[in-house]
Amino acid sequence: MKLRRDVFQAIADPTRRAIISLLAIQALTPTAIADNFESSRQTISKHIQILAECEILFQEQKGREIYYHLNPNGMKDIAEFIDPFRKFWDERFNELETVMKNYQSKR
Repeated sequence: MKLRRDVFQAIADPTRRAIISLLAIQALTPTAIADNFESSRQTISKHIQILAECEILFQEQKGREIYYHLNPNGMKDIAEFIDPFRKFWDERFNELETVMKNYQSKR
């Protein structure tokens, strides 16, 4: 049985979050990803491997090159965890907006 890494541990690292941000824009080769960092290519490859194990990234072979893509479905666990907090804060900010509008109209 293949063990899958915890997605929350994977995104806890700032370099891996930066890689996710890069790949949200376009698919890149490992070399192109590494060019955006001061770390060694081996270090970046390890980060890519961790993200791929969490199914946040997937790879596509194009000729001799491997391109990494962001897997939106791999981000599902994160989105499902964050969603209740997003709703909570949206409600709070809407309430605050209402209070502020009432305050301004009374002035």
